[in-house]
Amino acid sequence: MHESSPSILKDEQFMRRALELAAKATGRTSPNPLVGCVIVKDNEIIGEGYHHKAGTPHAEVHALAAAGDQASGATAYVTLEPCSHFGRTPPCADALIRANVKRVVVAMQDPNPLVSGQGTERLREAGIQVDLGVLQHEAERTNEIFLKSITTGLPFIVYKTAMTLDGKIATETGDSRWVSNESSRHYVHQLRDAYDVILVGSETVIQDNPALTCRLPHGKDPVRLIVDGKLRLEEKAQVLTSSKHSPCIIATTLAASSEKVQRLQSLERVEVWQYKTERHVPLEKLLRDLVLRGWISVLLEGGGGLAGTLLQNKLIDKAELFIAPKFVGGTGPSPLSGLHIKAMSEAVTLDNLSFDMHTGDLHVTGYISNFKQ
Repeated sequence: MHESSPSILKDEQFMRRALELAAKATGRTSPNPLVGCVIVKDNEIIGEGYHHKAGTPHAEVHALAAAGDQASGATAYVTLEPCSHFGRTPPCADALIRANVKRVVVAMQDPNPLVSGQGTERLREAGIQVDLGVLQHEAERTNEIFLKSITTGLPFIVYKTAMTLDGKIATETGDSRWVSNESSRHYVHQLRDAYDVILVGSETVIQDNPALTCRLPHGKDPVRLIVDGKLRLEEKAQVLTSSKHSPCIIATTLAASSEKVQRLQSLERVEVWQYKTERHVPLEKLLRDLVLRGWISVLLEGGGGLAGTLLQNKLIDKAELFIAPKFVGGTGPSPLSGLHIKAMSEAVTLDNLSFDMHTGDLHVTGYISNFKQ
């Protein structure tokens, strides 16, 4: 067994702080990544910062401003490779060079083709020592949403559902209030605050008439997205007018009434995306269109048909399951009724599982494994 050297432990200590800073902007930087930066001199933090919002100064700029002239000869810890191109803000690699830092420690390389490898190369060409890969796994997990969108053009999707111990998301009469307890529902609003888009099927809107907003103090309402191939939802559904800040998008097909499309589009903050198909909304195309609008994370909240179809098409990345200690029996709906697996050997499995029972519900979190080929 080899013990870590004091310098490695120090690097990890300061990088953990940079990752903590990055996470402060969760849900606010899309389509940009989460980035934190710490400036260190003589083993003391002299400046720190994080990227707050797309279009605003990057983490390095905030940290260097806090450090001032002391940044000369210091070490910068950055959770993502400093950018080397002009976007809405100037290159951060150049800012570090101008500040005359001595060393830059980077957690992970930027997968963005505009940046990848070029930021570290520019720093090295300027005579700055660059060390790459400190807490890389943690940095990749912090930016799992950005990594998915920049490498695939698809948003990162987490499926949240609450079910009873016998696998029902509602009773056979359709009653679903409430499956999970108050603590679990509070956590769901934290998810809504963190994700760009909340996605449901038309049946969920028809049955439950949800608002799909975030009810946390100072929380951010996600974009509400409804998949409704035949445009069945009621024009008085509260989801259409529940938020004063975020749009409501209805994805539909040519099967929708043109008059109803026009009426819905006349509502404030309502958009109808009509796809040139006759029956089903092309889900992958819909998801790619979200990324083109700058929305790179999706919280899927129902129902079982839509969730199963997305899972069948390998479009879900993560699951947040709340299992309540209740039985309801009967023929109530299941959380994945749209998923059709014929052999147990082909079952979808979860990796990197975590379990939490302190709220009274069993909260299971896991990442979706690929289907077996």
